Amino acid sequence: MRLNSMQLFEIVQELLDKGSMDLTSELYSLKDDAMDLKVTDHSGAQTDEIDNLKKELEKWKRNLTVVKEQNIELQREIQKLRDDLAAKSSKLSQDFRIKREIQKKTMKFTGMKNAESDDTFLNTCCLFHIAAKIPFRLQQRQALLTFEEEDVAQKLIRRGKHTVSLDNEKIELKAMPVTLETGVKFELHVTISGEKINISEVPDLPIPDEWIRDKLELNFYKSRQGGGEVKDVRYDRKSRTAIITFLKPGVADNCMRRTKHPFCINEKRFMLSISPSIEKHLEKFQIFSGISKRTILLSEIQEVEEDEESMQDMIEIHFQKPSNDGGEIENIKYVATGTKLAYFEEDTENVA
Repeated sequence: MRLNSMQLFEIVQELLDKGSMDLTSELYSLKDDAMDLKVTDHSGAQTDEIDNLKKELEKWKRNLTVVKEQNIELQREIQKLRDDLAAKSSKLSQDFRIKREIQKKTMKFTGMKNAESDDTFLNTCCLFHIAAKIPFRLQQRQALLTFEEEDVAQKLIRRGKHTVSLDNEKIELKAMPVTLETGVKFELHVTISGEKINISEVPDLPIPDEWIRDKLELNFYKSRQGGGEVKDVRYDRKSRTAIITFLKPGVADNCMRRTKHPFCINEKRFMLSISPSIEKHLEKFQIFSGISKRTILLSEIQEVEEDEESMQDMIEIHFQKPSNDGGEIENIKYVATGTKLAYFEEDTENVA
């Protein structure tokens, strides 16, 4: 059977089309297999990652639980500290509370004095009588005894040597007068002004002093800030301080109700410190030689086995007995080891 050229072309075309379809199908099959392989591998990696994330999440949960427990414990400690602080504050407020009922004192008229100005009555004046305590260093194995009667102390000093009986032995000691250093006493007069206030922390600015004084006067002239009409302003650039005197009474007290006061200058805001204007001076300053006629110093005390408190008790018992030329003891201190400071003050109750 003979085929013409047209028939041959159609057969070849049919075969080519069929082969192309088979090749394409095979390629698609391979491609699908590869995709399935990739998906399978990717799914396994995701599973591992999810497991790791779950483990990490559990770890963080455990850590969070520990932190929460620690936080609860800290909160309890904070609350306990707050309660302790509140209790101590309450106790301190009770200890240092000033009672409303004060002691009544009888007053008497002593005389008249012309006041230089009405402003004098605005001031608060205080007078303090001060007598410094004289220190005395008590050495090792020494004792100080203060008797109620001066004659008892002087008799023991004149006698000198004394024998004190302890539990199992007797010791010898010597009674001596107490030699004190010089002391001082004076009167401190304090006047708190009712019309002046002290200003500190004035800003040091590159402007004339007169401008600073004017700014201070204007600043404290404002009544809405507790100020009033200003009588005088004294400013010292070196110390950055000023003294402001008001014209009317009561203004200084209003200003001192707060310790900080705003001060605006050159579009800047500063805070000034306010304090009362206090004048003080000393009078009747005296230096004196301290003599304690009711106190004796016991020295040369032998070392014994008794402790410090027991030794002090036995010394006190011995020198209280009239048979040992003793008498009533007002104060006693014995030092077994080291040194201690004792302080003497003016004996005003026994001044003739």
